[in-house]
Amino acid sequence: MRNVFDVIIVGGGAAGFFTAIQIAEHNPNKNILILERGKEVLTKVKISGGGRCNVTHAEFIPQELVKNYPRGERELLGPFHQFMTGDTIEWFKRQGVELKIEEDGRMFPVSDSSQTIIDCFLQRTQDLNIKIKTLEPVKDFVKEGELWKITCKSSHYQALQLVIATGSNPKIWNQLQHLNHQIISPVPSLFTFNTRDSRVEGLAGISTFASVKVVGEKLESEGPLLITHWGFSGPGILKLSAWGAQRLFEKNYQFQLEINWLGYASAEATLEQLLKLKKQNPKQQMATYAQFDLPKRLWQKLVVASIPENRIWAEVSHKELQALVKELTQGVYHIQGKSTFKEEFVTAGGVELKEINFKTMESKLHENLFFAGEVTNIDAITGGFNFQNAWTSSFIAAREISNR
Repeated sequence: MRNVFDVIIVGGGAAGFFTAIQIAEHNPNKNILILERGKEVLTKVKISGGGRCNVTHAEFIPQELVKNYPRGERELLGPFHQFMTGDTIEWFKRQGVELKIEEDGRMFPVSDSSQTIIDCFLQRTQDLNIKIKTLEPVKDFVKEGELWKITCKSSHYQALQLVIATGSNPKIWNQLQHLNHQIISPVPSLFTFNTRDSRVEGLAGISTFASVKVVGEKLESEGPLLITHWGFSGPGILKLSAWGAQRLFEKNYQFQLEINWLGYASAEATLEQLLKLKKQNPKQQMATYAQFDLPKRLWQKLVVASIPENRIWAEVSHKELQALVKELTQGVYHIQGKSTFKEEFVTAGGVELKEINFKTMESKLHENLFFAGEVTNIDAITGGFNFQNAWTSSFIAAREISNR
């Protein structure tokens, strides 16, 4: 293999492969090499979405799509007008990969297997004669005249254009700092909350719609909340963890979480409803029948947390009802630490967005240096949005490169 290429892409993940394929599709004359440090490519694609690969999300309006990116919302609006969810679906369809939409908007291959996506990419790179080198970690890259010189463990390569698509890779970020790029220090995003609290003990597996907020911060979210053996998870919590990634890191993941188990029901409306129930069911034990569409065991726990057990509606005092209202709409739980959400290792942090031209995904500091995917300070909530950023940024970088 000659070691001089038109384009070298560092990173054999989703963004790296999609960039290489898009360049070759637009300009088949380009000589392209993907360098991957591991022994396998597309490893994150393999485990994403529980092994099903959550390819994108069924949101087709750029202005709405960008709202799912705690970092990158403003910068991605232009790119999403160039390559969007519909374009992703169409591209995969042309490769013979049909996608399906689930109830929550997440999109997966009809096969329900991430291997479908991996096979599609591997077949396409083969068809387009894109070269792939595994077990080739990049040690250094510098500009020498017109060419980028890339130093690996045992080889040197040269390329006119260099694409960095390495995701959250501290060694590559370090190299970029040597090139005077500012790196926003990475902190975890998309994580679940740990708590030990008798009110949710023994309720693992129960899920209900709730609104949540961090006490003392402008951080709130809503969505299905899942009680786990170690605390809280589910879309509502993951969304909050993404938007609060930096602040919660600064708090060392020790904070008070306020939960409204009734979504957005106000304390006043909830009290009114409880007084009505008291009138209607005077002889009924309060904990026996769940109210407000809450799961029965959760209702029982919340009632017992504020009112003595076996109390009937007729015997409950106004003060006790107010305590129950607080438990239902403003329950405070002490969060002590976080857990990684499944295998979705997502970090907030990366190349400073001001140093990137989002019309081309090119570095503003170095000509012919491009970025794709999570190497930049862009991340999203769970649901296929991180992959959509990978496809879009790859497409834009590839279009620019293939035209040069």
